[in-house]
Amino acid sequence: MPKLFTATLTFALTLSSQSIAAGDPAKGESLYNRCSSCHAIIKDGKVLVKGGITGPNLYGVVGRVAGTETDYLNGSERLPIGMYTDDMIRAGQEGLVWTQENIVEYSQDPIVFLRDYLDDETARPNMSVKLKKGAEDVAAYLATFSN
Repeated sequence: MPKLFTATLTFALTLSSQSIAAGDPAKGESLYNRCSSCHAIIKDGKVLVKGGITGPNLYGVVGRVAGTETDYLNGSERLPIGMYTDDMIRAGQEGLVWTQENIVEYSQDPIVFLRDYLDDETARPNMSVKLKKGAEDVAAYLATFSN
């Protein structure tokens, strides 16, 4: 039984890696407009990609602990706003670190992702937009904005 589990896990990880490898940052850039209504990409006070202030800054999101970014932009003024749900903060406290892989899963259905991660059928993130297509491309695009 353990050998079957190991083989299944290896196969699943290989498929996951292949799907992320298939992400195209150029395609993700063109799809990012759905994200920019809530999110900007800002590095050291310089706006790299304009966007809204209701979601956190996505610069360096790959590798960041969930629910910890406090940098939002209002025009040219930076605001420390915590707009996360208690559930998203709890996910970060329980070890959720954003990767390209889990950004894809989260982007496809944020509510299901967070409920599964926390094993809590009432958990809710603020984000409700679902990227049915192109989530792997958006994740690849976001990965280009890493520290």
